[in-house]
Amino acid sequence: MGWFYGFKLHAIINHKGELVSVKVTAGNTDDRAPVKDMATPVFGKVFGDRGYISKALNAWLTKHSDTTLITKLRRHMKPQLLEPMDEVLLNHRSLVETVFGELKNLCQIEHSRHRSVTGFITNLLSGLIAYCWFPYKPTIKNMPQQGQVATL
Repeated sequence: MGWFYGFKLHAIINHKGELVSVKVTAGNTDDRAPVKDMATPVFGKVFGDRGYISKALNAWLTKHSDTTLITKLRRHMKPQLLEPMDEVLLNHRSLVETVFGELKNLCQIEHSRHRSVTGFITNLLSGLIAYCWFPYKPTIKNMPQQGQVATL
């Protein structure tokens, strides 16, 4: 693989749009790589997109943590039977995209010309802190209180 400059911000958020866990990786890192570290302290159900599908990851999470990973299926996968509430929550993954949109646009974490690693980290951390202080975050309305729900 050649050179790649960039980063990926991986985040787990709850149904209130609050950041639960955050990890930064190089831009060419597989999306599934940071999930083990991020999901271990979390309990409940974690909803992710198709990029997180992995039998090995599901088996590891089942064995080493109190989380269950739920994703949409790829085109040729066998259908899975989900509880109605899990289906509703899986369809609300747009909440994650909204949070990342606010982080990029309002908190300006997607700046591309940092002059140093220190400048990059400072910009990223200040953007994450600013988001945490937002009085109104994107949420899932009328969410029943059934333990912790998180999305990747």
